Amino acid sequence: MAAWQGFIFDVDGTLAETEREGHRVAFNQAFRGAGLDWDWSVELYGQLLTVAGGKERIRYYLERFRPEEERSEVFIRQLHGQKTEYYRQLLKEGAIPLRPGVGRLLGEAQQQGIRLAIATTSAYDNAIALLEQHLDPQIFEVIAAGDIVAAKKPAPDIYHYVLQKMELSPRECLVFEDSEQGVKAASQAGLQTLVTVNDYTQNHDFTGAWLVVNHLGEPEHPLTVLQGHWPAPYINVEMLFQISPKG
Repeated sequence: MAAWQGFIFDVDGTLAETEREGHRVAFNQAFRGAGLDWDWSVELYGQLLTVAGGKERIRYYLERFRPEEERSEVFIRQLHGQKTEYYRQLLKEGAIPLRPGVGRLLGEAQQQGIRLAIATTSAYDNAIALLEQHLDPQIFEVIAAGDIVAAKKPAPDIYHYVLQKMELSPRECLVFEDSEQGVKAASQAGLQTLVTVNDYTQNHDFTGAWLVVNHLGEPEHPLTVLQGHWPAPYINVEMLFQISPKG
C-alpha cells in the first residue's frame, strides 16, 4: 500500500487548461497593448511551451524568431507583467475552468488528511489568481511558483524546495503533472508522477511516469489510460492508497 502523505500539483495544464485559451490569449493581448506586431498562434505557442516560464518564453521568442529586435530585461519583465493582468481578467470572466476530477480529488485529499502543495513554473500571481478563482489557496501548505528557485523545470529544484518545506521524503508524495518537463523534474527529485495530458502535451515522452491518463475523470466522465494501469473510471484517493507504483 502506498503511504501517501502529500500530493504535489503542477498548475498550468494540470489543474486547468490554462495554456491555449488562457496564457496564449493573454500574451497576444499584451503584445497588442504594447503596440507590437507579434502574434502567437496555437501552433507556435505549442513550440514555445518547450521553454518553462513566461519571461523565459518571451526571451526565447526574441532570440529565435525576432533576433533583429533588441529588448531589455526590464522590457521583458514589464511585458510579462502586463500579460499577467490580462490573464487574471480572463480568469475573472470564467474562461478557464478546472479540468475534470480536479476539484473532487482535492476535496477527497483534504478529507483524508493528505497534505497539499503546488509546484509550478507559472508566475506566483498567475497561480494564485487561478486558485482564488476556483479553490481556496489556503488548502495548499506550500505554493512554490515562478522564480522561487533559480532553475525551472525540467530541473528538479522546485520539487526539492517543496519537499524541504513540507519535511517529507519523495516516497511519501505523489506528483500530478501534465508535461514531459514536469515528469523529468519530479523523477530527478525521486518522486512518482501521475500525468494528465492535454492537447499540447499528449505526444510528449512520459518515460518515468507511473501513470498517464487523459484527465482525472469523474463517475459520469470516465478517464482513458494512456500508460500504466488503473482499474477505475476516475482517480480517487481510496484507490491511490491501494495501488502502489512499481519501482
